[in-house]
Amino acid sequence: MSLSIIDWLIMLVYFVFVLGIGFALKRYMRTSNDFFLAGRSIPAWVCGLAFISANLGAQEVIGMGASGAKYGIITSQFYWIGAIPAMVFVGVFMMPFYYGSKARSVPEYLRMRFDEKTRAVNAFSFAVMTIFSSGISMYAMALLIQTLGLFHGIIPDQYVFHVSVILSAIIVLGYIFLGGLTSAIYNEVLQFFLIVAGFAPLVWIGLRNVGGWEGIKRTLPSNMTHSWQGMAHASTNTLGVEWVGLAMGLGFVLSFGYWCTDFLVIQRAMAADSEVSARRVPLIASIPKMFFPFLVILPGLIAITVTSHMATPAAIVTHAPNGHALPLDEQHPHGIIPEKMDAITGKPVLDTNGNPVYNYDLAIPVMLLHFFPTGILGLGLTALLASFMSGMAGNVTAFNTVWTYDIYQAYINKKGTDAHYLWMGRMATIGGVVLSIGAAYAVTNFNNIMDALQLVFSIVNAPLFATFLLGMFWKRTTGHGAFTGLLAGTGAALLHHGLTIPTDAVPGMHGGWIAIVHHYPSDMAQNFWTAIFAFSVNLIVTIAVSLATRPREEAELVGLVYSLTPKPEEGHLSWYEKPATLAVGVLALLVVLNLVFA
Repeated sequence: MSLSIIDWLIMLVYFVFVLGIGFALKRYMRTSNDFFLAGRSIPAWVCGLAFISANLGAQEVIGMGASGAKYGIITSQFYWIGAIPAMVFVGVFMMPFYYGSKARSVPEYLRMRFDEKTRAVNAFSFAVMTIFSSGISMYAMALLIQTLGLFHGIIPDQYVFHVSVILSAIIVLGYIFLGGLTSAIYNEVLQFFLIVAGFAPLVWIGLRNVGGWEGIKRTLPSNMTHSWQGMAHASTNTLGVEWVGLAMGLGFVLSFGYWCTDFLVIQRAMAADSEVSARRVPLIASIPKMFFPFLVILPGLIAITVTSHMATPAAIVTHAPNGHALPLDEQHPHGIIPEKMDAITGKPVLDTNGNPVYNYDLAIPVMLLHFFPTGILGLGLTALLASFMSGMAGNVTAFNTVWTYDIYQAYINKKGTDAHYLWMGRMATIGGVVLSIGAAYAVTNFNNIMDALQLVFSIVNAPLFATFLLGMFWKRTTGHGAFTGLLAGTGAALLHHGLTIPTDAVPGMHGGWIAIVHHYPSDMAQNFWTAIFAFSVNLIVTIAVSLATRPREEAELVGLVYSLTPKPEEGHLSWYEKPATLAVGVLALLVVLNLVFA
């Protein structure tokens, strides 16, 4: 592929602007509070867009496009039951704890609620998770550059992937090192608008070429165009999970575990200029969030609908004996999705049966190449690159905060000056980026980065949610209970992953590394049940140990437990300004979307 000068210019302007924000904000980074928490001075709407954009990294754009192509419109449940209810819960119930306690991070809140050892477990596990998440974004960006041949003729092909990883690392390191969280937040707002501007035309052009939503429904099997169809049994839907696994694994454990406890997004809300603003942040973010399936999942569906016979409407589909619609072009049963090539060796990847593995991660990149002309192609590629940048930067800023406050200050140097911790934050930024490079190579084993990311969440966030749920709403929960439960829940997740494996997967990163006692229909089904096991074991162990140990005095838990915390003062707010009103409106809109696409 050869880009025009206009395409290159658009991307160059973006990178200059990103680094320029970092340079412009560097002089305001006088204290560690400025660097790590943006001085708690950002307006609610800016934090709201950053809240959603920090989550809008490669895992969102590339991963959701890949899942749309692999699983169908059922992927929208990652938003409609897997995000929105939890975001509403965070805004209404949890932000008063986080913001009011003046905790600088989620692990620090755990120290205030429980004890030092519980904070330590979460700090170290979260640090590992952010490194893997950042690495996923880095891998996806390098894969995109390699696949599109952006450096073809400039760098030898065998080195393109490696150079791309290093290049993306240097750019993110530059603007975080200079401007800290403030730089990340304002760049995330810029990236939000870029992503919308880049993908809205892609969806519009794509739909016109496949005959609109009705054309997609005529072409694809019905279980790929309905979000709730076939959920009675794991074998009758594309995710390979029944409604209990979906509702509990995704809708409750993974969803609430991520949005309620992941410091990556919570950090954006904690940067707001007041507690009322902090509560509005996730609610404001939930409104565009629920419509993002139309920007990032729909392109995946369009990509598998497109065939070489699209020019003749009558020839779009044929019908299999079971009545499901299939593409006519038998040579391309996955539309324009290419086969997966090993990023390191350049050889085709085969499954255990010797069949080609399709690279769903390239659904959106091939859509850009298929439909976008010069100029608009540059905008689309810039939108993709922006999503990778926001994902990497979000995780790196969360990592440097947790490392500095919850690991370095807590266990290595407790008596450093504020200037010293600011310096350490910048050094942690460098360290986080270097470790992310290693993680980028580890995730090359997956053909859908969303599968990889949900695996990480099921091991780290799922057990942690049980700890938060009990800690915030049951004052009898003890530090010993929380610590033991966290270890047991994480151990249960690892054990379940080590004993199970998706069908046709090779033992290792996909599971089965201890022994294989059960097969799941898909990686995602395995992830959902890993999360359920982790949450359940943590819940049971925490309750049992808490009942056997002595709880803290109630006076020590004011502001940390729901029943002992004064409710936020809202008397001065109009009815439409209250978080509860906004929450009801969001949930009502959510119900409508589920009914339309059921």
